Amino acid sequence: MTRFRDRVVLVTGASEGIGAACARRFAAEGAKLVLAARRQGPLDTLATELRGRGTNVLVVPTDVGDLEACERLIATTVAELGGLDVLVNNAGAHYRGPVLERTPAEIATMIDVNARAPLVLSRLALDALLASRGAIVNVASIAGMTPLPDAATYSASKFALRAFSIALAEELRGTGVGVSLVSPGPILDTGFLMESMEDAADVVFAQPMSTADEVAELVVECAADHKRERVKPKSSAALATVAYLMPGLRRVLEPAMKAKGRRAKARYRKQRQP
Repeated sequence: MTRFRDRVVLVTGASEGIGAACARRFAAEGAKLVLAARRQGPLDTLATELRGRGTNVLVVPTDVGDLEACERLIATTVAELGGLDVLVNNAGAHYRGPVLERTPAEIATMIDVNARAPLVLSRLALDALLASRGAIVNVASIAGMTPLPDAATYSASKFALRAFSIALAEELRGTGVGVSLVSPGPILDTGFLMESMEDAADVVFAQPMSTADEVAELVVECAADHKRERVKPKSSAALATVAYLMPGLRRVLEPAMKAKGRRAKARYRKQRQP
């Protein structure tokens, strides 16, 4: 399919994981791509791969935690490619562990990258998106639906992003601009979780795993149909709803969930051994 032929799609956090998977999916749909992340090397590698398939790719190394860098990213996109049709706010930061083990700087980074950056980028992009009747797709987390232990700040940042997405979608109703939220559970094939497995809360591993490409597929679908919110896997959405409506039940079930997560961790640990 080529639903995004010659449309300009900007993906943050595009150097790996879900962001890189989104870039490949949009490239297959005929889009012109703007790849943004802090590290230029992985962006250049991905750009070379996609250009080999005939995709028009612009690489803009960007630290989304820097307001001026965000301004340059949007300005460069519009100046170089003539506009913007889809903004995918995917960049994320996560320092795992209890709040007492995190530094103030680490807490600030999570808020800046996970919450402030997508809010600011969305505002900066709105003029171009209103002109193109385009879409914003924010990649959040199941942690933005139910708070996770040992991830208090990360959960707070994703709750903020979810609230912003839902409210902005209402503000932009009737403008032609879609605002969508994709909330994945744990991702099996990215370093975001698996390389810090021992620091992750056991309960995280009690959920079904998804792949980066499965999440990217939902991102592309949301950009196309402007669906407000998608969760992957669907069972995580059900668990989050139960936890929200009946927090007491969550506390009762948590020991069993942690035990299930520890068993899953042991399996993944064994699989990763050489």
